[in-house]
Amino acid sequence: MKDSNSNTSSSSNITRTEPLGQNIIKLISNLCFSVFVFSVLIFTVIAITYQPPDPWLQSSPALTNLFTQSQNATFRIDSSIIKTGEDLSPSPQEPPLPLPPATVSTPAVTEAVIEKAEERIANSTPPLPSPTACVETLNCSDPRVLLAVQRFNLRAFKSIAFFDYQTPVNGSVAGECDVAWRFRNKREKSWRKYRDFRRFRISVTDECKYKVVHAGGWHSGSNARRNMTRTSGGKGVKTLPPRVSNRDDEINDTIPTLGSESNFRNGKYLYYSRGGDYCKGMNHHMWSFLCGLGEAMYLNRTFVMDLSVCLAATYNPSNKDEEGKDFRYYFDFEHLKEVASIVEEGEFLRDWKKWDKTHVKKKKVPVRKVVTHKVTPMQLKKDKSTIIWRQFDAPEPENYWYRVCEGEAAKYIQRPWHALWKSKRLMNIVTEISGRLDWDFDAVHVVRGEKAQNKELWPHLDYDTSPEALLEKLKGMVQPWRNLYIATNEPYYNYFDKLRSNYKVHLLDDYKELWGNTSEWYNETTLLNNGKPVEFDGYMRVAVDTEVFYRGKTRVETFYNLTKDCKDGINTC
Repeated sequence: MKDSNSNTSSSSNITRTEPLGQNIIKLISNLCFSVFVFSVLIFTVIAITYQPPDPWLQSSPALTNLFTQSQNATFRIDSSIIKTGEDLSPSPQEPPLPLPPATVSTPAVTEAVIEKAEERIANSTPPLPSPTACVETLNCSDPRVLLAVQRFNLRAFKSIAFFDYQTPVNGSVAGECDVAWRFRNKREKSWRKYRDFRRFRISVTDECKYKVVHAGGWHSGSNARRNMTRTSGGKGVKTLPPRVSNRDDEINDTIPTLGSESNFRNGKYLYYSRGGDYCKGMNHHMWSFLCGLGEAMYLNRTFVMDLSVCLAATYNPSNKDEEGKDFRYYFDFEHLKEVASIVEEGEFLRDWKKWDKTHVKKKKVPVRKVVTHKVTPMQLKKDKSTIIWRQFDAPEPENYWYRVCEGEAAKYIQRPWHALWKSKRLMNIVTEISGRLDWDFDAVHVVRGEKAQNKELWPHLDYDTSPEALLEKLKGMVQPWRNLYIATNEPYYNYFDKLRSNYKVHLLDDYKELWGNTSEWYNETTLLNNGKPVEFDGYMRVAVDTEVFYRGKTRVETFYNLTKDCKDGINTC
């Protein structure tokens, strides 16, 4: 009996302990599930609020902090060159930028393309005569001559993509052919093409094939250069004798017009009045301009654009701000027109004034005036006014355009960096310099100027960029007697003469004729400036210097290779 009671008691204890174990298991399960749900919630919030980076590989706030002074929220004015759309690689997630509708994409000439062309020639009917029959009088128009030139170029210029070869023409003597083509540097992300024409000496191999035995330098094939027909001004159009020209006839940076009154009235516009960004550094100016353009794209409106640029004093020998510069001197207006809806400010204001003057009051153009950047783009999204007019009349820094894109707006406004390319006129100078060096050169960037004199922020920079120190550093990085391009803000031309004992030194001022008063750049910018000559200013110099530097095979940087000083001064590395 005692045993029976004992068993009953033991069974009762087990029964009482079982719910406790189940409760612990349930508690643990509920806790794990709660952690899982909480994790999913956090991940969802991050996914919703995450702002993808700008093409400068930094977020909008990070870039603002990078260029902004804490004292007055204005960008630092320095001599750096802003990276534009053709310098930036698309991220792995982004598809390549599509070509505009007016652009025809021509495939590059490759070894495979050449082999296919050779097969077509071999199977042609009737077959072409053997090259041995042409030794005495070389026929430059023979398609096999062009194939020999194409194959030579692929071997000689591995950093270049070639397009649009023209049929070769006779050179100056027998056995020579001049050939023209278009090309693009493979490091450039744009679809722009440049023009070269060279002279080639052709021979016939033992296998009865054409072969290039000598190639002339940049633009040496003068017979393949196009002729331009000139006309005089005035009432009667008079045709002048043709002249040879390197002019880039593909540049079209004319100002678009709105057309009829009805076109103007039916449009939707975003108009920014001039603010405190005017006469600030170019980096600041473009950061603000792309904010306005990005808002216009977000609102699906045409952006009213002021082509007048005030160049900050830091880029001018006079050390004074210079107004009245044209946007088209520095950036590619043709490309901007292709990828964004824009209208020039003067054209816009004329049409606006004309409409309001010729219509009764009740039919005047509806305008929404916005007097503070604190009115966000999201609040304007559903506004039906023909013109949204942002006015920047507050004191600095409240009157900066880029303030519109700060805060919550940064999640909605994407700056269209792909729309901003450097001026092709400047890039033609870059291409000319690189071409004269046969695309086979090394480059060093030597920062001096005021930084070298400021020993408090850059204690070692002056010595580390001295000719003696430069020579010792470069000996371990650049092979002797290579073409060495020096991109620098050092004003004294002969400063780098010591390097000439080991290298073929090239400086920007060695190519002054490319922007001199007989150059195409000079003629074309003078036309843009209503017949007044345009100065090749400090920003243009920095832009060309930097782009040539980018094209060097070996590139030596000041603050990475030459000195341990920090780029922005002590303790900023």
